[in-house]
Amino acid sequence: MAVMNMIQALNSALDTMLARDPDVLIFGEDVGYFGGVFRVTDKLQEKHGLDRCFDAPIAEGGIVATAIGMGAEGLRPVVEIQFADYILPAYDQLVSEAARLRYRSNGEFTAPITVRSPYGGGIFGGQTHSQSPEAIFAHITGLKTVIPSTPYDAKGLLIAAIECDDPVIFLEPKRIYNGPFDGRHGQALTSWAQHPAAQVPEDHYSIALGKAAIVREGADVTVLAYGTMVHVALAGIADAGVDAELIDLRSIVPLDVDAIVASVKKTGRCVIVHEASRFGGFGGELSALVTERCFYHLKAPTQRVAGWDTPYPHAFEWDYFPGPDRVAKALAHVMEV
Repeated sequence: MAVMNMIQALNSALDTMLARDPDVLIFGEDVGYFGGVFRVTDKLQEKHGLDRCFDAPIAEGGIVATAIGMGAEGLRPVVEIQFADYILPAYDQLVSEAARLRYRSNGEFTAPITVRSPYGGGIFGGQTHSQSPEAIFAHITGLKTVIPSTPYDAKGLLIAAIECDDPVIFLEPKRIYNGPFDGRHGQALTSWAQHPAAQVPEDHYSIALGKAAIVREGADVTVLAYGTMVHVALAGIADAGVDAELIDLRSIVPLDVDAIVASVKKTGRCVIVHEASRFGGFGGELSALVTERCFYHLKAPTQRVAGWDTPYPHAFEWDYFPGPDRVAKALAHVMEV
């Protein structure tokens, strides 16, 4: 075991898989010599060679299309799109080719590719470097969408994604790369060093995709979150002083429906937290699921805490993204009903 932040855990996962499986290779924008804009692929080219970790042109569609071809021929490419905001040029390849390849070929070909990308806020990047596009991938059958919230989960989930025979969109919440940020305005980022989930095995392990984690057990209200919002939700629960059960979804496709339903039936209330805009966000799907499966157990309407339904300037990042105060307010509201 070693203490790692999320960057180090992701690097360890990639290093482990490069050493373990000769079919695994990494390429993308600045991932080789430079080691990635956030240093996730640091020293992997030096250790494993130019043919296993290399740079690609700034052409997201070409990067993903090349990965699909490699996957169809038996390789397991891991590609990095430098920011999730710039993944849309590759969207047609992901939807029309990667997601459908297994089915349109009757299983003759697969696309065992992993598309890594930093997503969400954390660097005051505004509309161009801070978007949360997970819902547009969750809507596409054939794609898996994974979002870790801790170093331990980041390594285990990334290894599972690389070993998966289907295409996986692996979104990395950049705000918590270096520490479990709780969203309090003006508070410095804390270190992962004292967090139990920073204890990461140095060798191979995986976490099953589609298996949620109960971060905090409770009896009065269920809180559903993923990525950075897991830590924001924890802070909001503490501020509200309620006995909330917090579930980290880990992946939104596949989704751990059983864990969600069991928790909401127990508590009778539900608050959903995500960074993305509220309208059309994945929280709407979660809310519908809770209503369909748990209607007769609900004591209050489900509440969603999310980003604004509008673009925002860089300077308004603190206001745009949900903070503990907004989570606490939603918790108080459902407890009043």
